[in-house]
Amino acid sequence: MKRVSNAKQRLMEAVLELIGSGSYGSTTIDRICEKAGVKNGSFYYFFASKAELTVAALDAHWQAKRCELDAIFSPAVLPLNRLQEFWDCACRLQAEEKDRSGRTLGCFVISLGAEISTQEDGVRQKVEEILDDVVKYLESAIRDAHAAGLIHAANPAAKARMLFACYEGLLTEARIRNNADVLRQGVTATEELLRT
Repeated sequence: MKRVSNAKQRLMEAVLELIGSGSYGSTTIDRICEKAGVKNGSFYYFFASKAELTVAALDAHWQAKRCELDAIFSPAVLPLNRLQEFWDCACRLQAEEKDRSGRTLGCFVISLGAEISTQEDGVRQKVEEILDDVVKYLESAIRDAHAAGLIHAANPAAKARMLFACYEGLLTEARIRNNADVLRQGVTATEELLRT
């Protein structure tokens, strides 16, 4: 019986880990292959370039993350509870990473997007797609909270963009300060934003 290789999956996991803890620029194909335990020749069997691997890895990561967000933003959950759980989840994930690696890494998707936005258009487009999807989740909760009379949000899309900017700003600050507790401000910031 022929053995099934998981080399492609290991390459995708390796590139995300290396970019998340470092940067796109410092992540070479040699380092990716070494981390994944894959020979360089096998890399090119699966991917034509680091950029192609990164897009595939981002897509796979996002598909898994969507399952989590679908549960958090389920219409069966009260709209404001969805937003609370969104922040709780971010705090929990950042704290777990800090415990595991000693570093608060923030949002590697935003960090990657900021780094490569003028260099790798395919990667930039995948990052943009992911960020737009996150905003849609936030918008759905805000729209439902408005419809239920819990908040006033005549323009849920605009409020969602503002909330997303707050979220990414706090994740970036948490990374810079190496302090996951920075994210605890998110719940208060959300309450203030939704009051206006």
